Amino acid sequence: MDKVYVGIDVGSVSTNVVAIDENNKVVSKQYIRTNGQPLESVKSGIRSLESDLRRKHKVSGVGVTGSGRQLIGVMVGADVVKNEITAHATATVNYVPEANTIFEIGGQDSKIIFLNNGLITDFAMNTVCAAGTGSFLDHQSERLGIPIQEFGEYALRANRKVRIAGRCTVFAESDMISKQQFGYSKEEIINGLCEALVRNYINNLGRGKKLSPPYVFQGGVAANVGIKAAFERELGEKVMIPEY
Repeated sequence: MDKVYVGIDVGSVSTNVVAIDENNKVVSKQYIRTNGQPLESVKSGIRSLESDLRRKHKVSGVGVTGSGRQLIGVMVGADVVKNEITAHATATVNYVPEANTIFEIGGQDSKIIFLNNGLITDFAMNTVCAAGTGSFLDHQSERLGIPIQEFGEYALRANRKVRIAGRCTVFAESDMISKQQFGYSKEEIINGLCEALVRNYINNLGRGKKLSPPYVFQGGVAANVGIKAAFERELGEKVMIPEY
């Protein structure tokens, strides 16, 4: 039986369970909505992983990260429990060894991590305001009647620029409603929101710090092409998103 190593990332919005072989190749990956039940989401992910591997592989180690790592680490008897900063940096250096700055936006919080020659030199986290996080974008996509998978694509189709307040979830939503009443399209409002959230992210987490490329974007919000495009316009540089 071939050896595999299992990684579990337990977040507030989603849980990811992945198996890699001895060459760091992904053998199986499972994505599950946490829905406030981390134990159940991990059980579901492990059952799916077990079915996917079909008893052809032997699990030789388990690592856990994410906001629920301590609880889940005990539950599964993890060999390694790492904080999210370390996990993001390690993964980034594996895929993009030359990376200098990591942007990470998840379901409930966001982070920025600075690297030098593959080592963490500084980081900052925002766990106070939900503006720009995955849960906030989920809420706005639902309010506008747009599937979250298509949210970013709408931003790319905007014909006009519109400035949206992005420093607070309440102000952002109020401003979006106001702009709708002024006749701006959904595409223009979503694009304005993406730009506002990126400005807010850089101003808050990157304040007083030197941001230098190569830039790598991680976390669930990295799947939003509108946010990625807004980062690239704001920075004047390409932003890389790893496959996993």
